[in-house]
Amino acid sequence: MLEAYLNILVVFAIMLVGYVLTWRKWFDNHIADVFSKLVLNIALPLNMFLNMTERFTKEEFLGLAKGILLPTVSIVITYLISIAYAKLTKVPAGRIGAFKTMFTASNTIFMGLPVNIAVFGEKAVPYALLYYICNTTFFFTLGIYLIQNDNLERAHIRESFDLRFLLKKLLSPALLGFFVGLCWMLLEIPLATPLRDFSRYLSQLTTPLSLFVIGIIIFQTGIKNLKLDKDTLGVLLGRYVISPLVIIGLSKFIEVPTLMLNVFILQSAMPVQNSMPILAKGYGADEGFATSGLVYSIISYLFVIIILLKVIY
Repeated sequence: MLEAYLNILVVFAIMLVGYVLTWRKWFDNHIADVFSKLVLNIALPLNMFLNMTERFTKEEFLGLAKGILLPTVSIVITYLISIAYAKLTKVPAGRIGAFKTMFTASNTIFMGLPVNIAVFGEKAVPYALLYYICNTTFFFTLGIYLIQNDNLERAHIRESFDLRFLLKKLLSPALLGFFVGLCWMLLEIPLATPLRDFSRYLSQLTTPLSLFVIGIIIFQTGIKNLKLDKDTLGVLLGRYVISPLVIIGLSKFIEVPTLMLNVFILQSAMPVQNSMPILAKGYGADEGFATSGLVYSIISYLFVIIILLKVIY
C-alpha cells in the first residue's frame, strides 16, 4: 500500500517541477511543443520497443497468449459503453474522442506495473504486461485516431478515407515502436548492447518530459480552471467503476487464474494515461479537458486503491 502511494506522489512531484519551472519562466509553450514532439516521435516509440524486447521472452509471451481474451473483450465492451455514455450525457464536440479514450484506457506501465508489483510481487509482472499489450494496442490505434478527430480546426476538412489515409492515422510512431518490439521479440533477434543502451537512454525521457508538459499545461490553464465537470466525472466513472466491473463480470464466463484476474482488475482501474495531455496538445484536441481528467484521476486514485484492495482481498 505504501509503495503504491509513493508511486502516485512521484507523479505529483514531477508535475510540480514542471509547474514551478514554468512559473519561473524556464518553460513556456514553445518548450512544451518541443517536449511533446520529442516524446511522441522519439522517446515513446523507443519505450514501447524496449517494453516488448526486455520484459518478454517468446516462450513467456506465447504461454500467456491464451489469457489475452479477457482483457481484450473487456476493453472492447468498456469502449462501447463509453460511446453510449458520451451520447447519453452529450459530451461536446472537441472532446468526445479524448473522453472515450480516457474512459477506456488506463495507465498500465508507469502506474500499473509498480502498483501490481507492490501488491502482488514480481509474479504479477507477466499478467500486468498482458493487460498492457491489449490496453496499448487500443490506446495507440483507435485512441490516437479518436483524439485526432477532436481537432475542430480540421473537422470541416473533407478527407479521403482510403487505406493509406487510415493506416497513416492509426500507425502512430508509438504503435510502430510497439509492433517492431513485438516482432523483434517473437523472432528472437538479439538486442545489441549499443542499440539497447541508445534506446534506454532516450526512452527514459518519456515519463519526465510528459509530466513536465502536464505541469506546463496546468500552469498555463490555471489550477482554478481545472474543471471537475460532468465529463471529467464520466471519465472517473469509466476508469474506476465501469472498467473493473466489466472485468469482474466477464470473469464469470472467461475463467482465468485468480492472480491473473486480480492483476487485470487492478490494471483496468488505473488513472488516465499520463501521455493524454501531451497527445491532446500535439493533435489539437482539448488539452485542458485531458489535463483535468488526468489530474483528477490521479488524485482520486489515492482513495480508489484502498477500495480496490478490499475488493481483491
